[in-house]
Amino acid sequence: MLALIDYGAGNIRSVEKALRAVGADVQRLDSATGLDQASGMVLPGVGAFDDCVNALRRRELLAAIRRWIDDGRPFLGICVGYQALFDRSEEFHSCALGLGVFPGPVVRFQPTADEPRLKIPQIGWNQVEIQKPDCPLYRGIPDGAYFYFVHSFYPQPTDESVIATRTRYGQSFASSVWRDNVYATQFHPEKSQGNGLQLLRNFVEIAAT
Repeated sequence: MLALIDYGAGNIRSVEKALRAVGADVQRLDSATGLDQASGMVLPGVGAFDDCVNALRRRELLAAIRRWIDDGRPFLGICVGYQALFDRSEEFHSCALGLGVFPGPVVRFQPTADEPRLKIPQIGWNQVEIQKPDCPLYRGIPDGAYFYFVHSFYPQPTDESVIATRTRYGQSFASSVWRDNVYATQFHPEKSQGNGLQLLRNFVEIAAT
């Protein structure tokens, strides 16, 4: 069974539907009760970093997620569920602390000399450049595959060795990370058609082993 963390994220129904489409047994959990029966955890998210972190804290899920990760159990973070793995965000001058699994801030896109009129947020399809070909999350997914993004902020990992893919939007940024049992994507696999379903299928298989 996969634990789908329900803290009020707007995309939870689409994530649940996509996971079921690839054969996962999914249970929504809005507290730590039931986590012991799960083989994998998925933390979805849309919206603001503070809203995510504070909602998890109110439900006593922030500490439970950190224990889960520290215990070496399979974890997948999506969008804001990815950003929450980092120390803190620049969004709205946030004071909330993230999970701190990976050191580094969450920062806003900035126009560049090459793209002075960069549209923010990034909304739509973009490619991923696979940096870690051995990452099991990308089995069966070619380098340069397209995924669907909706975001104005992105993490900047201090340790670049955790970066699984990069994507260019004004600047090159870490569009996903992987270390040991922790996988996380800035893009939305549940909105990314065939490539997204393959990625979710891969995570279901990771959690089952």
